[in-house]
Amino acid sequence: QVQLQESGPGLVKPSQTLSLTCTVSGGSITSNYYCWSWLRQPPGKGLEWMGAIAYSGSTYYSPSLKSRTSISRDTSKNQFTLQLSSMTPEDTAVYYCATKSTCSDYDDPIRYDYWGQGTQVTVSS
Repeated sequence: QVQLQESGPGLVKPSQTLSLTCTVSGGSITSNYYCWSWLRQPPGKGLEWMGAIAYSGSTYYSPSLKSRTSISRDTSKNQFTLQLSSMTPEDTAVYYCATKSTCSDYDDPIRYDYWGQGTQVTVSS
């Protein structure tokens, strides 16, 4: 069974860049045709898909976050990473990494099969 674990800072100052890493076990991030995503849930709001990296290394981003988001991977460590720049208090949320077996409907949170436990990120000075 695939397991995912997010890691990164819990507190970020406004204007800084957030960097989160998702470490995957029980499966490879290069396995055909898996899709590996970052999602978040602000307090009192629904889940928001942020972006994905496919097994091939292709990346997909939410149009609303594309200018501030970068997703990359380290295949030797079986990890993928989110960077979100120009953080504001509105970016305060629980951030999740998740995966599913194809990249179709990659922007639909309910399609994801395996999830990390989530990590709280607060943006505050």
